[in-house]
Amino acid sequence: MYFFYIDESGSRDPETRKIKADGSSVTKDHLYVLTAVALFERRWSAFEHAIAGEKLGLIRRLHRDQNLKLELADCEVKSVWLRNQKQRESQSRFLSELVDAERTHMARTYYRQLAAQRMHIFSVVVDKRELHDHMDHLKLHKKTYELLLERIEQYLAEYHPKHQGVIVMDDTDKTINRALTMKHAWFQREGNSNLRFNHIVEYPFFTDSKLSNGVQLADLCGYNVYRAFHDQDFGYPFFADQLPHFYRSSRTAQGKLDGLKVWPETSPLVAFAQDGWQTYKQKQPGT
Repeated sequence: MYFFYIDESGSRDPETRKIKADGSSVTKDHLYVLTAVALFERRWSAFEHAIAGEKLGLIRRLHRDQNLKLELADCEVKSVWLRNQKQRESQSRFLSELVDAERTHMARTYYRQLAAQRMHIFSVVVDKRELHDHMDHLKLHKKTYELLLERIEQYLAEYHPKHQGVIVMDDTDKTINRALTMKHAWFQREGNSNLRFNHIVEYPFFTDSKLSNGVQLADLCGYNVYRAFHDQDFGYPFFADQLPHFYRSSRTAQGKLDGLKVWPETSPLVAFAQDGWQTYKQKQPGT
């Protein structure tokens, strides 16, 4: 069995412009990204021990030096908290009390698990500038989830046909969770226009991200995808480092990055992704 930990980056709000009271307009975020990381069940223990062990060591250090008492549930790692001091200080006592070198080492501990546990990444990038007017935040989330689920099913069918996949997601909103669960159940019964979902079992499991290092890793990886596409910089270092871990099918065009999907197809980011991947491969012989 495989666990697929999913988290989002960017806003579900489908609107890209806001009209102010004075009639002027403000540009809003145009990207929404949903990212999954895959972990084989027998590698879960090593994955968990590596990250929890690092956190426990820091908990002991903070208790010894500052008499600060924390538990693992107090030690969530989020990309925005690592990057933004103001949010870090208001949201995470754990990360705020660490020195820069400790925060950097903590993040690297997560990223090292991609290679150490042979994990794969799947991500869907939505360019909201290309959406139709009827799209709302719920439809956007469900469509992105469907596209991500397609890639997960294709990966399992091709490389692990005897295994099944369990979806684990951050518990953010009861209404959205319910809608996504019903959509998930429909896919399991009926499939969609592209394929049948034969390897994904149960309904999505929604958990507090504080309790899931897998969801926290998906958050870190998802932001890197968001950042690369927002800045249109395929060479963004953290994104480039995780590129080798994206799912690639042996059945499609040689070297195609199947685990990374840009939608809608009319988005100029489709060409950006294709060109960026080709350039990356030229710089990385054997990729």
